[in-house]
Amino acid sequence: MAYKVRIKNILFILFGSAILSFGLVYFNMENNLADGGFTGITLILYFIFLINPAISNLILNIPLFFIGWKVLGKVTFIYTIIGTVGVSLFLEIFQRYRVINIPLHDDMTLAALFAGVFIGVGLGIVFRYGGTTGGVDIIAKLGYKYLGWSMGKTMFMFDALVIATSLIYLNYREAMYTLLAVFVAAKVIDFIQQGAYSAKASHIISDKVPEIASAIMQEMDRGATILKGKGSFTGTDKEILYCVVGRNELIRLKTLVERIDPHAFVTVNDVQDVIGEGFTLDENKKPLNI
Repeated sequence: MAYKVRIKNILFILFGSAILSFGLVYFNMENNLADGGFTGITLILYFIFLINPAISNLILNIPLFFIGWKVLGKVTFIYTIIGTVGVSLFLEIFQRYRVINIPLHDDMTLAALFAGVFIGVGLGIVFRYGGTTGGVDIIAKLGYKYLGWSMGKTMFMFDALVIATSLIYLNYREAMYTLLAVFVAAKVIDFIQQGAYSAKASHIISDKVPEIASAIMQEMDRGATILKGKGSFTGTDKEILYCVVGRNELIRLKTLVERIDPHAFVTVNDVQDVIGEGFTLDENKKPLNI
């Protein structure tokens, strides 16, 4: 089934682009901080040659659009154009209309943290809704397709090269704060990518699986799946109960299992993202307003 361009995705990609651009203007550009990727190149051009990042961002990305449109796919290509143009548009808006003043020159730690948070949130939203902001994302995909290079490795090497080049205008103190901002941004991107509906998954091996499953459904209003397994030592068939619950429900689940079968074998794993009934959908398969 072919994926279609969605208005919701476009709006969130533009929203993420606005947040990213706000962070670049109000924290990176205001406090002489660099960045990785193509945004880092635009900052180099800005601090050394005073070239408007809104313009250089488009100039740098346009050639890549012609080169990389085949590897991105139609929908991602459209989202990437929207994200890239959105970043340039909002960079111009925030530079031209300074609605607030955020003086952080005397607190560079706070400036670096906020730069990382805004860039991380912005990029995380763009990525989560299927877009990119062009630049190194396209280069990484081209390197993977034609040279077999790892995308993560290519992006890391490119970012490292850009940040190293930024030492032309950065002093050692600003370089260290830039690394802090990049680290925070990476962590925030991961957090947003993992999803808002993080939970716990449990595998329960017991001789009383049907009773435990029934209790989970009745007392916790959660579903469960019974899997078939076999003990490697005894060779006997076993039933394994798989259940996903919210983080705040884990203690209830453990207490319930221990009450029914104190000898049950229980494992618990982190779940980064959950989509479906009880988490993002109600019992009628309608989206929950969370």
